Amino acid sequence: PLRITWEATDAGFEGQRECTSMMINVWDEQENNTMNIHLWTRQMLVNNMNAHYVHSLMQMAESYQRATRNQKLSGMIRDFAREFLDAVKEQQK
Repeated sequence: PLRITWEATDAGFEGQRECTSMMINVWDEQENNTMNIHLWTRQMLVNNMNAHYVHSLMQMAESYQRATRNQKLSGMIRDFAREFLDAVKEQQK
């Protein structure tokens, strides 16, 4: 898409705000599978995409821990996010 906007009643701001990337994942109970929509605009920079993925992985780890109380597996997700970030930093050298 050329442009993506979003708004939410509890976002802390009025009206729509522009963004350059959006990822939506849903669990399809009948298919027993995750369906997703991942969109980004032409303005999305690779560095921002990298940060978006790191943040998303860390948020997934937090959400998984709250939902399951499984610190070991949520820690594995966090560890991967940190490894991913380290690899990103290494490539930027």
